[in-house]
Amino acid sequence: MSLKRRSPAAHSERPPFRPSQWFLGLLVTLTLAAAAVAAPRLGIHEGYSRLVFPLPAPTTAALKVTGQTATVTLGAALPSESGALTLVGVKAYAVQGRTVRVTLAPGHTKAKVSVLPAAGGQPARLVIDVLTSTANVPAKPTTTAKVPAIKPTVAKPAPAAVTRPASTRPLNRPLLVLDPGHGGNDSGMASQWVREEDVNLAVALLVRKKLREHGVDVIMTRSTDRHLSLNKQVDLDMRSRLATTGTVSAFVSIHTNASGPNAQGIETFYFGQPMAGQGRSTAVFENGGGQAGEALTRRMTSSAQGMLGDILAQAKLSFSRQLAQQVQANLIRATGAVSRGVRTDAFYVIRNPTTPAILIELGFGTHPVEGPKLAQPAYQERMAQAIAQALLTFLNQK
Repeated sequence: MSLKRRSPAAHSERPPFRPSQWFLGLLVTLTLAAAAVAAPRLGIHEGYSRLVFPLPAPTTAALKVTGQTATVTLGAALPSESGALTLVGVKAYAVQGRTVRVTLAPGHTKAKVSVLPAAGGQPARLVIDVLTSTANVPAKPTTTAKVPAIKPTVAKPAPAAVTRPASTRPLNRPLLVLDPGHGGNDSGMASQWVREEDVNLAVALLVRKKLREHGVDVIMTRSTDRHLSLNKQVDLDMRSRLATTGTVSAFVSIHTNASGPNAQGIETFYFGQPMAGQGRSTAVFENGGGQAGEALTRRMTSSAQGMLGDILAQAKLSFSRQLAQQVQANLIRATGAVSRGVRTDAFYVIRNPTTPAILIELGFGTHPVEGPKLAQPAYQERMAQAIAQALLTFLNQK
C-alpha cells in the first residue's frame, strides 16, 4: 500500500462559454484602455505567436535576431514598457524609445516584422511574429486585420490512449478535456478500500457521459487503465497539452487524496503558489513524488510567481478560480463531505493549458469512512453529477 501524505446560479440563457471569446474580449479591452502605451496585444496562431504594438503613426521598422533576442529598430519612439510573457516561443518584451526587444524562448530563433497603417478603427501597428514551427510561416498581415484572436496552436500528437472527438464535430458545441489522474504504471494512492487510478477513471467516465447528454464534447486523456508515458513529467505534459488550443473551454484533472487516517474532505485547486499554512505542497505528490516531484514543484512554484505580471495568465487564473469555486460548492452540496476549500498549488498538469484549468481531489481514500464511500458506484455517481452540473453552469450550457 502506497500512501501520499497530505495536510490539511441559476442557469441563464446566455450562449456557451468559449475561451477564444473571453481572450478576444480581454484583448479588445486592453487595446481601448492602453492605446497610449506600448504594451503588446498577443495572439497564438498555428505555427507562430504574434505581438502587436500600437503606434502613434506608421513608421519604419528593421528587425535583427541575435541569439534569443529579436530587436526591432523603429523610426519613431514609443513609451517605455516591459514585462514577462507566457506566450509560446516568447519569454519577455521591452520597449525603450525606438527599440523594441523580444526575448525568445529557447529553441526559437526566427521572427518577422511588419508595420500596418491605421485602418478599421485601429491605430497603426507594429506586428512581430515569432515562428513556433517550420510550417505555417505567416504572410504579411493585411491592413484590414482585426485584433488577433487566440487561435489553435500546434499540439503534440496524442498517444493511442487519448480519445478525441471526430473532426466533423459541430463548431458550436463546447469542448472540454477530462484528465483521470494516474493510470498504467502509476496507480496513485492505494488503500485497503480503493486505488486512486480506479476512482479517478470511474468518476471521469461518468462526467463525460453526463456532459455528452447535454451537448458537450469531451477529450479524455485516458479512458482505460493506461499511462501516456513512463516518464512522469512527459506524461503530465502530454495530458496538459490537450488543452492548449482555443477550441477547448476547460481542463479538469480528477484525483483522490491520501494521508493519515484522520484526514478527510474534498478540495479543488487552480494553479498558483502553495498556500501559506498548508504544509508540504500537495502538488509534490501529483507531480510525481520523491525528488523528481520536489524538483518539478519548485519549478512550477517559480513559474507561478512569474505569472503575476502576465495579464493573459491572470485572466486564465481568474476563470479557473471561478470554475474551482463552482465545482467545490457542488461537490460539498451533493456529498455532505468536509470542505477543505478552494486552494492554489503548483500542479504541473494545470500549468500549461491556455484555458481555465482545475484539479479536483475527490476525498481521502485512506480515511476509514471516506475511503469505502469513494469505492461505491452510487457515491461516484453523485460526485460526477455535481462536477458535470458545475461545468455546464460554467459554460452556460443547458
